[in-house]
Amino acid sequence: MTLPAARHEAHAVDVESLDAKRAAAGDQQAFERLYRRHVARIHTMTRRMAGPDAADDLTQDIFVRAWDKLATFRGESAFGTWLYRLGVNVVLSRRRSDKNDRIWILEDDGAMAAASHNAPHHASRMDLESAIARLPDGARKVFVLHDVEGWTHEEIAAQMGLVPGTSKSQLSRARAALRRMLDGE
Repeated sequence: MTLPAARHEAHAVDVESLDAKRAAAGDQQAFERLYRRHVARIHTMTRRMAGPDAADDLTQDIFVRAWDKLATFRGESAFGTWLYRLGVNVVLSRRRSDKNDRIWILEDDGAMAAASHNAPHHASRMDLESAIARLPDGARKVFVLHDVEGWTHEEIAAQMGLVPGTSKSQLSRARAALRRMLDGE
């Protein structure tokens, strides 16, 4: 990275931190700038973790929660990192609040098999985003957090209220189901 690019990146972080402070003080235009800067990434994360039907509502919920929690942003990390973690927490807490809290943590391969057996014919191979969306909720969340976002099994387990072995198991099943779906089996 060249020095001017590094200065530009540092300036962007400083501007973002300043916007976060202004928004925490009630500046709606500063919050709008933060929203515009991060909405696409947050929406992508919600779509991957919760599916396309829930993505719009969850994205809105995340930004409402961010507005309410801005005073807790201490600037120890980049605002985008703080917002992303807040967003993951919103998605996971929504899931925990459902009455069927543990149905998506499967001890058998039934849902994985069902997801992969409904794969389209070889002539109309599925893209990765569609395949991820077809995974059962728990497997999809573990897959996205681990393989897309780079979380460890310990972090996933702590965040989702699981043991690391369950996270590893769900990831293994998700990968196997994705391979079957993408191979058109």
